[in-house]
Amino acid sequence: MGWMQDETGLDKCAANYVPLTPLSFLARAADIFPDREMIVHGDLRQSYAETFARVSRLAGALAGAGVMPGDVVSTLLPNVPAHMEATFGVPACGAVLNTINIRLDVDTVAYILDHSQAKLMLVDSQFLPLAMAARDLMTGPRPLVIEVPDPQAGIKGIGEQTDYESFLLTGAPDFPWIWPKDEWESLALNYTSGTTGRPKGVVYHHRGAYLNVMGQVVGWRMQLFPRLLTISPLFHCNGWCHTWMIPVLGGTLVACRDVTARNIFAAIADEKVTHFGGAPIVLNLLVNAPEGDRRAFDQTVEVMTAGAPPAPATLARIERMGFNITQVYGLTETYGPGLESMWLPDWDGLPGDDRSARKARQGVTMAHLEPVGVVDADLLPVRRDGVTQGEIVFRGNGVMKGYYRNPEATEKAFKGGWFHSEDIAVQHPDGHIQIADRAKDIIISGGENVSSVEVEGALMHHPAVNLCAVVAMPDETWGEVPCAFVELRECATVEAAELIRFMRERLAGFKTPKRVVFQELPKTSTGKIQKFELRKIAATLSAK
Repeated sequence: MGWMQDETGLDKCAANYVPLTPLSFLARAADIFPDREMIVHGDLRQSYAETFARVSRLAGALAGAGVMPGDVVSTLLPNVPAHMEATFGVPACGAVLNTINIRLDVDTVAYILDHSQAKLMLVDSQFLPLAMAARDLMTGPRPLVIEVPDPQAGIKGIGEQTDYESFLLTGAPDFPWIWPKDEWESLALNYTSGTTGRPKGVVYHHRGAYLNVMGQVVGWRMQLFPRLLTISPLFHCNGWCHTWMIPVLGGTLVACRDVTARNIFAAIADEKVTHFGGAPIVLNLLVNAPEGDRRAFDQTVEVMTAGAPPAPATLARIERMGFNITQVYGLTETYGPGLESMWLPDWDGLPGDDRSARKARQGVTMAHLEPVGVVDADLLPVRRDGVTQGEIVFRGNGVMKGYYRNPEATEKAFKGGWFHSEDIAVQHPDGHIQIADRAKDIIISGGENVSSVEVEGALMHHPAVNLCAVVAMPDETWGEVPCAFVELRECATVEAAELIRFMRERLAGFKTPKRVVFQELPKTSTGKIQKFELRKIAATLSAK
């Protein structure tokens, strides 16, 4: 018998096995980097020791308010320190963190609160009216609301709810964290943008977030003490897991509440920012910034971009400004980044256009995942010729647990032992994957997914509309915006501006069509609208 076949006494125990969790990153950093800055927001400078104590207070306050392990705590917060503290504090009391998109309409926020069965809600003062209106629309038990003012941004508290700082005082700075007994325990609940109707709740586990962090540290070639500007919303894939990542390296999170070119350049110059992640719209913002908003800086800023394929011309221009771009690709269901556009030394001598074209590809599998595939309908790999199209599929520890309270959608997503992205791509001979099309007519506007089905459904409520179709229209600022093509009812009249106002009352601003075109819709013999024809028209409209 070989020695590996006799494992008597080789069992898991406290000495050799601890469930993986990103909570450990902050606990470690507070011990070895206690005096280093962890959070910067305006004049606020908060060390690791201070952050650890505040996170502990938050966890204790939540427990004191009746939040039990496994309960859901929601946030409606921009990128502010309280959001960073909640990223650790909510799971530190055993609860599940649910970050809600601050750009959503009241009906969708109410749906998420009901579906998640949120027990408590942390809400920025600016978005408190939205939260309370959504709370009034709920059909189930309503969460306790804690108001979070932002004095650094001049956002004063309304004062009708318990404020965040008072709430923290009800918790102890030495509250003993509730660590997961199993790394498969739920850590976060993130809702998709609802590309096929109602948003689905994506459940993260502690193990997946831990490994995603490690994969990004490797893929982004990070060293100790980075200073990361929080441009990617903390409500989107938990900020691509970057808040959990920074303590690994003793780095600093620089809050960015309002994403403007002036604010970004100021943070890079004044706070010596070295990293940030954001959608290609942010790159366009910087490239097209007026001279008065720009600031000189000496360091190379490492940028991770995702959300839509950036234009090669944009990549070429921004790299000349002192930014090094790493494109990544992923979904809410993969904790954010899962592919990275890995740069190889052999490409260093490529001319500008070829260089930017290489960087425009979505990339290769990141280290924490099993090989990402591009497969045909039979789940067989497509040819790596850069031409043959297939669906991007994922497998590994960086894939969600499933969709909360939606077993049918979970089963469909995991068909055949893969997570199906429903994004169409090609794979090049060197293994790099490049998106060729977007399934189900998803419109990606400013990094946010917009469901054409949802927009069409809202538009059809107008009495003058007989038939409509919504497609993506290219936009210099947002990458893409919705464009609506409308057939009116017989004898009906309505102006485009009226339809846009009608939609704005029913949908979040980024989902509202920016242009309405009145015409007969092209259809197949069976009556199906030919959206590919409408996309061609929309592409010509964008230039006008």
